[in-house]
Amino acid sequence: MTVTLMIFPFVAALILSMIKPGKLRDRFVFASCIFIVAVVTAFSVSALCSGKDQSYLVDTQLLDKIFLLAEFGLMGLVFYYAFRYKKYYVALLSAAQTVPIAWMELSGRAVEGRDHIAVDNLTIIMCMVIGVVGCLICVYAVGYMKEYVLHHPEYKDRSSFFFAMLFVFLGAMFGLVFSSNLTWIYFFWEITSICSFLLIGYNQTEEAIRNSFRALWMNLLGGLGFACAILYSSIVLDIANIQDLVALGTGKQIAIIPVVLLAFAALTKSAQMPFSGWLLGAMVAPTPTSALLHSATMVKAGVYLLIRLSPALSGNLAGIMVTTIGGFTFFAASLLAISQSDGKKVLAYSTISNLGLITACAGVGLHEAVWAGILLLVFHAVSKSLMFLSVGAVENSTGSRNIEDMHGLIVKLPKLAFVMIVGISGMFLAPFGMLISKWAALKAFVDSKSIWLVIFLIFGSASTLFYWGKWLGKLVAVIHRSERLPDKLEKSDWFSIYTLAALVIILCVSFPLLSTYLVQPFLIKMFHETITTLISSSDLKIMFLMLCTILILPVMVRLLTFGKKNKIVISYMGGANAGDDRHFTDSFGQEKSMYLANWYMEDLFGEKKILKPSLVLATADLIILMIVAIGGMI
Repeated sequence: MTVTLMIFPFVAALILSMIKPGKLRDRFVFASCIFIVAVVTAFSVSALCSGKDQSYLVDTQLLDKIFLLAEFGLMGLVFYYAFRYKKYYVALLSAAQTVPIAWMELSGRAVEGRDHIAVDNLTIIMCMVIGVVGCLICVYAVGYMKEYVLHHPEYKDRSSFFFAMLFVFLGAMFGLVFSSNLTWIYFFWEITSICSFLLIGYNQTEEAIRNSFRALWMNLLGGLGFACAILYSSIVLDIANIQDLVALGTGKQIAIIPVVLLAFAALTKSAQMPFSGWLLGAMVAPTPTSALLHSATMVKAGVYLLIRLSPALSGNLAGIMVTTIGGFTFFAASLLAISQSDGKKVLAYSTISNLGLITACAGVGLHEAVWAGILLLVFHAVSKSLMFLSVGAVENSTGSRNIEDMHGLIVKLPKLAFVMIVGISGMFLAPFGMLISKWAALKAFVDSKSIWLVIFLIFGSASTLFYWGKWLGKLVAVIHRSERLPDKLEKSDWFSIYTLAALVIILCVSFPLLSTYLVQPFLIKMFHETITTLISSSDLKIMFLMLCTILILPVMVRLLTFGKKNKIVISYMGGANAGDDRHFTDSFGQEKSMYLANWYMEDLFGEKKILKPSLVLATADLIILMIVAIGGMI
């Protein structure tokens, strides 16, 4: 099943690239997604029932040569686009990492290591995220792309290529999480970079091309760090597998150089400051691209690698670098999200912010912090993909994704408003898992005696509450006589959206089981120590009380007002109400329309105010900490 998950998405992508738009292609996408989810489910159940980690594929000389040829193919593809658009620095970055890796492989200096494929509980969790969430996004894309092509006749219809890239993305992510050999991880890592480049540039507009190259060079820069880590690990440390590197680096300084370089690569991939620009630029692509990049694949590869490295980050300069950048990114991006009214941009900054918190959890290197980081990863993947798909659906239905235009959506598009409320609740309300995970992260930060992380978490969480609360209020605020809008979504769209909304609620109820049977056993093996129960019975009682409160409050309000004969009065406005709750006459006798708007505080938290200083500060911190960490070992 492991091999099937790694190979089938690539085969499906090849077939999709040759099928013209139509019912046949749609059915093939549905069938492929059903197959992937079925295999992922069977694999997860089988792996859990076995009760032990699995590893295999020792002799891989033929596969290594195939992967090396594919590496040159990827470099050739980068060269083609680099010279076509005169972005020569991109070609230089690609050659700088591919050529040394090829030299190491061909010169016989590469270390064979042990098994190239490894399966543990973290692998299972990631496979479920990639397979289930990723396939739901692909199913949603079937209906979405039909509307997208109709609404954007100015763009060439390249939807078959689009679907092919989505499945290549899934295949690369499966390969990445299954691989334990560093060279194999690097190979699939680079495929995700190329895929993001091609998907972001899908529209082939000037802006799309510019943003796609920004994503490419930033991720290639991280890939260069990854390649350097492989060279050092193989030639100096005689290590080829990530598990061996982590074991060597736990409590020792000898492996800090490759650990720092791998952490740097992960920071670029997970769009941490100062590399956050590429993820913001991804908004120019169709919504399924944003959902896939922000939730199930691209950015999760970075935090996945950091979680793998977590024991080797504890108590050293590599860990300080990761926690500093992660904590600062969480705080700064949450402030920047306050000033945004574009729904996708709010989600983008929110993604960067939450990834920063997961990054900080991994950098602390304590088991309770990693526990919080893994659960944050899962909850964020489901809730954020739901939000992206919902915003895309609103944009297709109303022609706008601006939060201000979502005023009264509970009346205009009630079903979409409902699922968006579920998604927003999953991001910041109790008893949903994001809040519980933040509580665990706070406890871990306190235990690590890092005052900066505690401050970042407290103020970043307050900012998070502010911008999610604004959005939630906009959805449920109703202007008198708001008109219902027609439902333009396909059945496949609703299937994906409803399924993700159900998953958010299911995770809210069942995450103690996820913790007990998947996360905690993984942490015991990772840290080689007995781990006490992270969620006590008293915590569960408090969460159950929170849930009851959320359910009981609206019921009690309805009961208290049932049968009451209240007089309906018109709203007070900034003048004489015209009688329709929509217009009023001001003091000059002029009729004006009523409009309720959120407060974005651009003068305080706008991009023009704090984005550039944040990037400069993050760049300085990263450079200084990398120099100190690596320089101390040379």
